[in-house]
Amino acid sequence: MRVLVTGSQGFIGKNLVVRLGELRGYEVVSFERGDGLSTLSAKVALADAVVHLAGENRPKDEADFETGNAALTRALCDAIQASGRKIPLILASSLQAELSNPYGLSKRAAEKAVEELAASTGNPVVIYRLPGVFGKWCKPNYNSVVATFCYNTAFKLPLQINDPSARLWLVYVDDVVSEFLIALGSVSDGVRWGEVALEYTITLGELAAQIEAFRMSRTTLVSERVGEGFLRALYATYVSYLPPSSFAYDLPRHGDERGVFVEMLKTRDSGQFSFFTAHPGVTRGGHYHHSKTEKFLVIKGSARFCFRHVLTNETCQLLTSGELLQVVETVPGWAHDVTNIGNDEMIVLLWANEIFDQNKPDTIAMKVTL
Repeated sequence: MRVLVTGSQGFIGKNLVVRLGELRGYEVVSFERGDGLSTLSAKVALADAVVHLAGENRPKDEADFETGNAALTRALCDAIQASGRKIPLILASSLQAELSNPYGLSKRAAEKAVEELAASTGNPVVIYRLPGVFGKWCKPNYNSVVATFCYNTAFKLPLQINDPSARLWLVYVDDVVSEFLIALGSVSDGVRWGEVALEYTITLGELAAQIEAFRMSRTTLVSERVGEGFLRALYATYVSYLPPSSFAYDLPRHGDERGVFVEMLKTRDSGQFSFFTAHPGVTRGGHYHHSKTEKFLVIKGSARFCFRHVLTNETCQLLTSGELLQVVETVPGWAHDVTNIGNDEMIVLLWANEIFDQNKPDTIAMKVTL
């Protein structure tokens, strides 16, 4: 399928073109800013489908709203009709098509153009009235407050917030592109109004605070809940604005004659991750917990874990090494320690189910020697 993508070098266009390039059976025909209307008919003649993303949203002259949105869409519809074929057309419109400002009126005129094409020819048309779209490769300080806030925070620039309570309605660019791909594979004659199912809402103040929390997580080591939904999408967007010089960041290092201990990542409700080293013959630990649990994974060297029950003095030991990929879990009420029984430095990954609290350490010293 040859897909003509107008606005292929815009924010959504770049994301769509990359996704299409990942899939078999698709070829992209691009219509970019600077391509004259005279090239449109030839490009439409090559196309099996069209995704119309090109348009104006912040021109220097308001008259360009009509030229870049309404007139361009009418020319595109004329080219499709002149081809004598039904070429499925996806139009990216805006929620502002419901408003009477110059931008909204021009977007509504574009919608009417594709509706008239469908009415007169039966050409398949899908119209999406999109709210604010956010994601990677969106131009900051242009038409997306999310892009601006992410960019400015990443570069430690101030944010301008006139009304923190102002509410935004947003969709993530990956979800938009996925919806477009579904639409390309399920066309039908006439007009259909599409929608991106995953829509999010947040105030400007909340947005700024959340992005700042992302930035601070490198200092506090406490990760936000970025595994799913809006925070997943927003975090991916924020880090996409980091310059290469900020791809890496340092961690605090605690060391003594035994080795080093380094905390890497903390979570709000699922504990923290760290690692430690131990020189040959060194024993670390020698304590028990009432509620805290830990998981140890030796990734280099050989280790002996020793356990002693606090009440019964029952003991046991486990031998493991970097060759086994075996997790050793500590159990509340059992004192434990770990000894490097090899000839080389031992490196151990550690997960604890809670963030260490100096005021409530839940770590009580107890000798474990068997």
